[in-house]
Amino acid sequence: MSWSLYVFTGGAIVLVVLALLSVGRLFLGPTSADRLVALDTINTFVVGLMILIAAITDSIIMVDVAIVYGALSFVGALFLARYMEGGV
Repeated sequence: MSWSLYVFTGGAIVLVVLALLSVGRLFLGPTSADRLVALDTINTFVVGLMILIAAITDSIIMVDVAIVYGALSFVGALFLARYMEGGV
């Protein structure tokens, strides 16, 4: 096994731990804005995790899926922010 596999796996573990910590903020956030930021943070961690998995497995398709997921996550966050503002 090469050292890069250990580095990518360590990075993936760190992202999963940070995403799990953000789930606490998602459920316990005092305001709706805190919950929205936590959801967007979790989505960002998921995109990073997908990129790391693509690097580990040498999968080009996973990178494309991560890009589409990131774009949809961004649009969803914009829609939810607009809804919270009362504009929808």
